[in-house]
Amino acid sequence: MSVERIQTLIVGGGQAGLAMSEQLTQRGLPHIVLERHRIAERWRTERWDGLHANGPAWHDRLPGMPIPGVEPDGFAARNQMVDYFVAYAERIAAPVRSGIAVTALHRTADGFRAETSAGAIEAVNVVAATGPFQRATVPAVVPPESGIVQMHSNAYRNPGQLPAGAVLVVGAGSSGAQIADELARAGRRVYLSVGRHERPPRQYRGRDFCWWLGVLGLWDARRPDPAVKHVTIAVSGAYGGHTIDFRRMAARGVTLLGRADGFAEGAMRFAPDLAANLAHGDASYLSILDAADAYVAREGLDLPEEPTARHVEPDPACVTDPTLRLDLQESGISAIVWATGYALDFGWLHADAFDQRGAPIHQRGISEVPGLYFLGLSWLSRRASAFIFGVHRDAAHLAEHIAARA
Repeated sequence: MSVERIQTLIVGGGQAGLAMSEQLTQRGLPHIVLERHRIAERWRTERWDGLHANGPAWHDRLPGMPIPGVEPDGFAARNQMVDYFVAYAERIAAPVRSGIAVTALHRTADGFRAETSAGAIEAVNVVAATGPFQRATVPAVVPPESGIVQMHSNAYRNPGQLPAGAVLVVGAGSSGAQIADELARAGRRVYLSVGRHERPPRQYRGRDFCWWLGVLGLWDARRPDPAVKHVTIAVSGAYGGHTIDFRRMAARGVTLLGRADGFAEGAMRFAPDLAANLAHGDASYLSILDAADAYVAREGLDLPEEPTARHVEPDPACVTDPTLRLDLQESGISAIVWATGYALDFGWLHADAFDQRGAPIHQRGISEVPGLYFLGLSWLSRRASAFIFGVHRDAAHLAEHIAARA
């Protein structure tokens, strides 16, 4: 059986794969993109119905093409983002082959051999553009025989999907906070486990927080101290976009809890860290306001002051007298949504390019294995690397390296 040969193989047809394809096309470099499902598949089948982009449409997009049907300051809905990526692929004539999974990739004497569901492909270069959200992580805490419906946030669709009763949402980053808010607005009794997080303002002094992070140079921040544990971001583009305020959520009936700390005898345990976690979120919020104020003064900008933005709601009872043990049956909890993030999964990629934790070893996406590249990962080169608006800069860097090899 003949084996197809190509100069560069891109694995993944999401935002990273499309950005990489565009950069290679601009340089006249032949390539193909293999997508195991469809373009933007995670947006199609691993996001909830009411999801909106976390950044305004002027910001959360690929270069050169606005999002159709969305005002620049609006927040694109899930289906609009799917349509956008499909249209973008057509616009750049990306050579995407959908429905083809790469099952294994091995090094050869002069490159790589990919085993796929449609046969083998040999390539001089391979770009792993499968993104940071590869394998949903669900802690093995509550046993299945507990009778509680459990799902990761990537399987949650809408409140009507869950059985009647209260819902426990574990994790208060963007996904967890928005899902808890949606459930509460639908009239559900909601418990929300809040860990350490950052909480930026949706808008301040008439500018979106995405704009502020740009002018303050925070999108270009390099990888933080490895000793600092990853911190989630609580921000929302839903309902027209708003600042997430956990104390206000509590005032509307959501019971806040500390970090989930185990399960025993029908009850979840929570760490006594809720107040500290909220205080950390407040500090990150206020630090952006302080930096923004300093920037306005330094640049002499005519942006209206906003003193009310510094108002902090009083701590509700669930914070001053936190719940450390929650009996699920007594609380009427019928479902748990685990908004606990994702792990990398490169089990298909057989090359000496990973550390002991299974994370790629690279410099700005260029691995130590000649011809092997990574794109779209968190902090690949800077804070913006894993985001829609930030991936193209890394793609351009990799394309230049591939062109030099050619």
